[in-house]
Amino acid sequence: MLRTHTSIELNETLVGKEVEVCGWVDSRRDHGKLIFIDVRDRWGKIQVVFTPKPYNDTYNLAKQVHNEYVVKIKGEINLRPKGTENPNISTGNIELFGKELEILSSSEELPFLVEDNIEVGEEIRLFHRYLDLRRRVMLEKLLIRHKCNYFFREFLNDKGFLEIETPFLTKSTPEGARDFLVPSRLNPSKFYALPQSPQLFKQILMASGIERYFQIVRCFRDEDLRKDRQPEFTQLDIEMSFIDEEDIIFLVEEMIDYVFRKVLGINIVRPFLRLDYQEALAKYGTDKPDVGEGDYRFLWVVNFPMFEYNEEEKRWQACHHPFTSPKEEDILLLEKIGDRPIEQDKDKILKNIRARAYDLILNGEEVAGGSIRIHSPYLQKKVFSILGISDLEAEEKFGFLLRAFKYGVPPHGGIAFGLDRLYTIITRSESIREVIAFPKTQKGICPLTSAPSMVEVRQLNELSIKVGEDKNR
Repeated sequence: MLRTHTSIELNETLVGKEVEVCGWVDSRRDHGKLIFIDVRDRWGKIQVVFTPKPYNDTYNLAKQVHNEYVVKIKGEINLRPKGTENPNISTGNIELFGKELEILSSSEELPFLVEDNIEVGEEIRLFHRYLDLRRRVMLEKLLIRHKCNYFFREFLNDKGFLEIETPFLTKSTPEGARDFLVPSRLNPSKFYALPQSPQLFKQILMASGIERYFQIVRCFRDEDLRKDRQPEFTQLDIEMSFIDEEDIIFLVEEMIDYVFRKVLGINIVRPFLRLDYQEALAKYGTDKPDVGEGDYRFLWVVNFPMFEYNEEEKRWQACHHPFTSPKEEDILLLEKIGDRPIEQDKDKILKNIRARAYDLILNGEEVAGGSIRIHSPYLQKKVFSILGISDLEAEEKFGFLLRAFKYGVPPHGGIAFGLDRLYTIITRSESIREVIAFPKTQKGICPLTSAPSMVEVRQLNELSIKVGEDKNR
């Protein structure tokens, strides 16, 4: 190791001891015969003092360093002189008397200062993301993200869940947002799709007898972007067998309380408020209401309509997705759709069929959504029919799921959290880009790497792809 201690390991018990530290120069102050350098690592910083005697060469080298130089320093831990302590940092009562200094890497003039309160455009910050992430305010957000992920995993592991990875290269089943397509070199003219969610695979896992599954997973949607959306995002995906809505809701409330206590030191009031979908619309004019006061306002919205009419396409579509189960008391109405006496009232009936779906709202933002799934092949086929999905199309898109349902599948359901959106609220950030290490802009561009970019004609030829002329060039 190049160092003996990190900044968090330095304290008064080491006074009189020799240590070696490494990090970035956070600031340098030249007071004539004394030079002070604050050395910053991931955990904090330590003040280093250099004097010309008896280490003149080290002192002269200290004159040459600038902000963001990477240095290694060997020296002795001393107490700071009385009255110069800094209570704002963990090493505020001590300092390092510098004996040896090595410049590991120099830095050019910075495009912006590595400080918390800076007035720099987001595009510049994202272009130099490696500098932006050195700022403590940005690092803290990634630390909170890491801790939340850790305790989500810990909680679910203790509850008997298995974390199982599902494929990134899968089949295109366009429902809702557009798929990101990936051409197959070995299968010309055929494409994989990047998953919009692991929905079908987690249902297959329930049919496989896994019973309790979770995954912190990357998902992809080729949709127009807003401050709370990215083309690639992270979900906490959960699925359970032999349960109903109350089991999911109880688990989620317990999990949220656990993680918030562990990470933020906050006790969340349970049970969360519940609102019927129609009640939320009537009272607040939205199905994502912000209610009450106080640090976090959780509530459930339940009893969503199962179907909604798409005026543009002149057809009925699923409010959530086509695998959501209807309320048990509404199944009889659903089964009668298609009967001649009922068909003339089809639209009226479909408007009144409710789904076993539930959304979790935090401070007026949807942070999770889920449902109890259909596990009856007959009922699933009926829903496909209402959505205009023929038997042939259903077999082509979802055949592997329908086959699994023929061999005994348990009642099951789940929920998925949009973790980027959740962490944006927790850290009081202005957009989800603040809690993602390397985000895209609202145009879907990565300023750091310049993705997406052109590729060589050779690569396109290998994939049997011909690109049209770029009209913007």
